[in-house]
Amino acid sequence: MYINCKGQLIDLTTPKVMGILNITPDSFYDGGKRKTKMEFLLHAEKMLEEGADFIDVGAYSSRPGATDITEEEELKRILPVIESLVENFPDIILSVDTFRSNVAKNCVEAGAAMVNDISAGSLDPKMMKTVADVQVPYIMMHMRGNPQTMKDLNEYNDLAEDILYYFSEKTAEAKDHGINDLIIDPGFGFSKNISQNFELLSKLELLKNLELPILSALSRKSLIYKTFQTTPEEALNGTTVLNTISLMKGANIIRVHDVKEAVECVKLTERMKN
Repeated sequence: MYINCKGQLIDLTTPKVMGILNITPDSFYDGGKRKTKMEFLLHAEKMLEEGADFIDVGAYSSRPGATDITEEEELKRILPVIESLVENFPDIILSVDTFRSNVAKNCVEAGAAMVNDISAGSLDPKMMKTVADVQVPYIMMHMRGNPQTMKDLNEYNDLAEDILYYFSEKTAEAKDHGINDLIIDPGFGFSKNISQNFELLSKLELLKNLELPILSALSRKSLIYKTFQTTPEEALNGTTVLNTISLMKGANIIRVHDVKEAVECVKLTERMKN
């Protein structure tokens, strides 16, 4: 199972780690921790040294109820960071976390090698055509509504079946547009309550029926810290546990804030499998 990142074939048979680089002031865990270009560079360097295969850069907070920002503001935040990362780390494989086609296009032109879209094209009808035009891998996440409304859109007939149907439709649409490399993200924390998140994780292997790589993004999310009545800052151990479960159930990429611990999860689960 391979994806083509600007001519580099990445084998996802062995799971990969995607480090999160938020350049937002209001992300639920690390929003506002880093403000300057140098701070972003240093954090990216740390994640690469710890073994990150990809770095996912986002300038629009998608936490529940997050403040909406304009496309101009998103570009103003993200483009200088993308350009600086590519300049300082020529071999870096960057993913751009956006649901806006123009932001995706500009970031790929600046050096990003993948598009990570929380809406799978639902929030911008031009997104899939844009991804097809630039020919980079496309991560499609399951979500209803938008970050401002999604928390109230969590009624399902059958959660797993509804998500499988959603991805079968999105996959067909993406392929019709000519997108070659697709990755699916079940969207933990998006349009799902805590019980539904755990139900989805318990059935994650069902998504393997789609025969596409699976990205699991559970890092420090509320299903962990609300279970323990703590905070995102205290959710690393729980993240490690759920990342391990994801890997055992077939996840090909885990998207994380804490790269070192995630790399250890991959090494240990692969050692056990082999």
